[in-house]
Amino acid sequence: MHQPEPAREPYEALVRAVAYQQLHARAADAIIGRFLDLYPEDAFPSPAQILASQFEELRLCGFSTRKISTIRSVAEGALSGLVPTRDIAGEMSNDELIARLVALPGIGRWTVEMLLIYTLDRIDVLPADDFGVREGYRFLKTLDTIPTRKAMETAGMLCSPYRTVASWYLWRVPSLPGYTKIKKRMKKG
Repeated sequence: MHQPEPAREPYEALVRAVAYQQLHARAADAIIGRFLDLYPEDAFPSPAQILASQFEELRLCGFSTRKISTIRSVAEGALSGLVPTRDIAGEMSNDELIARLVALPGIGRWTVEMLLIYTLDRIDVLPADDFGVREGYRFLKTLDTIPTRKAMETAGMLCSPYRTVASWYLWRVPSLPGYTKIKKRMKKG
């Protein structure tokens, strides 16, 4: 279920998003659980706590070396002001936030789009690089190939200013009754 968490600070949302990058949700949930167990007195560790944590402690949570580097960059960005507070982020446009946060090593457009959707509760975001969005669109339009980012951006304009809602529906396509059966028939041609 796609449930926004608007009470989170962008810093926390980015750290969590990094944990979920390219992982099944259950695996990422386990990593986040072990990570939070490192800081039992806090609901979520501060940037300073993360920077003070030993590499091996973070590694034992299940983070890759690259993700540890990214999480530390996010913590440094929060301390320097590069990662804005929730109030400041709320006043920024989607494009301003994307441009600002992709400057962090390991943070790409998709990660910032997840922040926009799930933390800032923005209603007009279409993550055009997201495989689930692209596959959902391909299936619904019975396309032979998955659409490009540019094609998704163009198609998404028809849904503006509610592209986030379109994304939620596209992400749900694989849960439609008969999806697997129809998809197999489409592959056979």
